[in-house]
Amino acid sequence: MTKSILLVGVGGQGTILASKLLTTGLLEAGYDVKMSEIHGMSQRGGSVSSQVRYGKEVFSPVIEVGGADILVSFEKMETLRWVEYLKPDGHIISNNFRINSIPVLTGAAEYFEKDIDEELKRLNAAVIDAGEKAVKLGNSKVMNIILLGSLVKIMKLEDINWEKIIRENVKEKFIDINIEAFNLGKELAVK
Repeated sequence: MTKSILLVGVGGQGTILASKLLTTGLLEAGYDVKMSEIHGMSQRGGSVSSQVRYGKEVFSPVIEVGGADILVSFEKMETLRWVEYLKPDGHIISNNFRINSIPVLTGAAEYFEKDIDEELKRLNAAVIDAGEKAVKLGNSKVMNIILLGSLVKIMKLEDINWEKIIRENVKEKFIDINIEAFNLGKELAVK
């Protein structure tokens, strides 16, 4: 059976790195894996999405509307932008993190945080304070790896050697904090 994971965020959050680590792990575990990424305006803080599909045999990397088993969002507004891609019985992992878009920063639009938080509750999303936890670990940029750890736990993919994959794909000086972030993410996972 093919599983479909949609990872979404804003440029600079490490969405693509998390997707690449996930894809590498799934390949090493013997799955057929297809990955597709859309950078959009990522260089300017725009939306970024990555689609990862894995199973015995996968024919397309594309996740259709209503086809994702799990949605992992690195920024909470992005959760709502992409929720239509989730299956009716799918799961949501949402980072409790806010990034103001250019229209919000210029005053042309509002960020309705209270409404977003209420909608995430209604959707029964597993909301994780990955940004806050990453800062406590000493590097705000590892929130993507915290979310990856939570995803791995929820998807029951813990038998893969994730520490090895992190060691082989992350800059040497950031290996230890990324492994710590990944393990913290597994602890924070909520089903």
